[in-house]
Formats: sequence, structure tokens, C-alpha cells
Amino acid sequence: MAEPSERPAYPELLTASRFYMELTLDGSSNIDAVFLEGRGFKRNQDVVEICEVTPEQWGTANAKFGRIVRTKIPGNTKTDNIILRRGMTNSARLWKWFADVEAGGWAKQLRDGSLVIYDLESKEQVRFNFKGAWPTRYSIADLSVQSSEMEIEELEIAVESFSRA
Repeated sequence: MAEPSERPAYPELLTASRFYMELTLDGSSNIDAVFLEGRGFKRNQDVVEICEVTPEQWGTANAKFGRIVRTKIPGNTKTDNIILRRGMTNSARLWKWFADVEAGGWAKQLRDGSLVIYDLESKEQVRFNFKGAWPTRYSIADLSVQSSEMEIEELEIAVESFSRA
């Protein structure tokens, strides 16, 4: 029996609001963008069904055909696009990155980044790394003279791989 002061070590539930999303655009150690929101962090694996005919007879005792069995095996993996949102700043780096890809510089514009999730004590608990990212869409929020909200810019990026470190 455990001592009253000893508690079992349960995994801590992490909150969705304690994260830091970093993106480095020029290859240096400088972080170019910090985001308020991120969506689309998904990795999927296709299911491939294979049909096989087994020697087991199917149907009547004198059947001439074997039993058909379907087996599911893992297929290709796919990483969804990631959508990043942040308060608009006077920096044009995200727009320049998008424009450089649009102008035909795609192969030279692949970038890497990380999504880091922290616990309530601000200690890093989980890190996801993405590689080979490039922008597919850039947008800003609608404007209104009646609004007092922060202007938001949104960037959708395609990524080659997304993995938990």
C-alpha cells in the first residue's frame, strides 16, 4: 500500500491554450512568426483492402471455390495542411514567403517549424515538428470601421511531414 504522501504519477492533461508555434523563414535561429491559433495538425494512414481466395471451401461440401477473405493493411500516409492565424503586424515576411513561392521559387522556399505545448508551469511537455512547409494560401480577416478587434492574418501551409518529437 502506498504511503498517504505518495501519489501515483498520472499523465498531466494539457490545455489547448498553452502552446507556442514557431516558424523560421530565413534559415537562421531567429523566429519569424508566433501564432495565436493553429488548425489541421492531422496525419492519416490509408487502409488498403486485399482480397484473397483461401483453400477453405465455401458454401456446400463439394464447392469448387475457396473462401474469399479480406485483409486490411496499412497504406500511404498523408499529412493535412496546417492553418496558422496570428495578429497582423507590420512585418511582411509571411506575405513575402507566399509571394516567393508564387513566383516559382517553391523548391528554395521549403521551411521547417515546431508546435510546442506547455504545461501549467510553462515547461515544455510535447513538441511536434513539421518539415518541408510552404504556403498555399494567405488571407487577412474582413475589415470594418465599426470593429475594434485585432486584425488577423491567416496562412495555410502544406507540409511534407509532421511528427511528434
